[in-house]
Amino acid sequence: MSLTSIARHIFTSRMRELDRHQTDSEQLQRDVLQHLTTAARDTEYGRLHHFDAIGGYEDFTRSIPVNTYEELKGSIDRMRHGESDVLWPGKVKWYAKSSGTTNDKSKFIPVSPEGLQKIHYRGGFDSVALYLRNNPQSRIFDGRALILGGSHAPNYNLPGSLVGDLSAILIENINPLANLVRVPKKQTALLSDFEQKRERIAREAMTKNVTNISGVPSWMLSVLQCMMEITGKQHLEEVWPNIEVFFHGGVAFTPYRSQYEQLITSPRMHYMETYNASEGFFGLQDDPQDKSMLLMADYGVFYEFQETGTDNIVPLWGVETGKNYAMLISTSCGLWRYMIGDTVRFTSTNPYKFVISGRTKSFINAFGEELIVDNAEQGLAYACSETGAEVLEYTAAPVFMDARAKCRHQWVVEFSREPADTARFARLLDERLQQLNSDYEAKRYKDITLQPLEIVVARKGLFAEWMKERGKLGGQHKVPRLSNSRDYVEALIAMNGKNNTQR
Repeated sequence: MSLTSIARHIFTSRMRELDRHQTDSEQLQRDVLQHLTTAARDTEYGRLHHFDAIGGYEDFTRSIPVNTYEELKGSIDRMRHGESDVLWPGKVKWYAKSSGTTNDKSKFIPVSPEGLQKIHYRGGFDSVALYLRNNPQSRIFDGRALILGGSHAPNYNLPGSLVGDLSAILIENINPLANLVRVPKKQTALLSDFEQKRERIAREAMTKNVTNISGVPSWMLSVLQCMMEITGKQHLEEVWPNIEVFFHGGVAFTPYRSQYEQLITSPRMHYMETYNASEGFFGLQDDPQDKSMLLMADYGVFYEFQETGTDNIVPLWGVETGKNYAMLISTSCGLWRYMIGDTVRFTSTNPYKFVISGRTKSFINAFGEELIVDNAEQGLAYACSETGAEVLEYTAAPVFMDARAKCRHQWVVEFSREPADTARFARLLDERLQQLNSDYEAKRYKDITLQPLEIVVARKGLFAEWMKERGKLGGQHKVPRLSNSRDYVEALIAMNGKNNTQR
């Protein structure tokens, strides 16, 4: 009997519990809300907002305002300095440093012991549970797991208190038994220098029987390419013949899919998307044939959704398919009606399934075009499929109106395989964006307001060099995709050196 066959029994009961998401998500969410408000009623925040008088969702919305990080920052900083019972009961010793924003300002997200276990680790557990259910022939536990993480540092020098990438906090606190089935060793996994870490991970992992990998697609690809260079192999299954699944999250997988499919040609390879962030673990791809994810309704997260462009906020049972919503969360880590910054679109309400459509602050709306990341990803995928190109990284921003009231979008794109005709790639991208977004199409009408978009071809390694300069190389750091500001684009163009502009 294989180790996977034995381990499968550990996940059996949870597989049955997950079936409740098909029919009972509303009750699961109401139970979560009651638990959160009851648990936190004696905290400073709970007393201030009369948690003891909250009897249901309507009371909850009347008692608690919608919060951004700025509203909670003062309380979080006091918690970081060791104060107890502020936003969540007891002392919170771990803080996930979030760079998943469109500005340089770091956020420090509390990670309570309950949140660590019942949100973050439960999400990882359920990823495996759903994967095993969908793949009865899996041998995932007969080999090692390569888990790519970031680094952490002491928090204000308080004993046992850490601040850093969420992935590093997870690795630091993981059950010691898990270290028997994972690579690299902990010392390597927590290195802060990504360039050094990448090579050490590659060398430690290339001799192991790795069956599954987990991490952010961009950084994982960098590690795997390093290993290919060291081993001289062309395909990953030549190094790891039993590789079978990549659990990926953090950024959209679309720009990287073709590169992974070229690197891993095994027909037994699977890809499973997860929606995990510093603030919590929210969704899992439960059906390999469906790109949408199942919203995880029984973790320590209560969800609300604000229809974009309106003040209308609804609980999970009030959402409608096809609409774009900004997501608000209340969690067992002490975040209350917190605007996370992501936007989602539901594809189903029975069960509740969704896709990530973008960021509330990662979009271009300089001229009323309301271009979101979801549009950008689909447009790039189309242009790549038509030209044979492959995009490694990109960012885009507006070029504001000149004296003739002419303006355009400017994209800085680093290709792993450049198109033969960059001008055609730009034209295809522009045409697809018009098909996907009626506001963009209206502004592009006859080039009267918005001119054809511009592509600046980035030299190889530009984005990695830029991220390193900003201290954001590796870990869970993300390249900002769309912005109304030109700060990122201009910094990249300045570093790019020669002018590779094409329209």
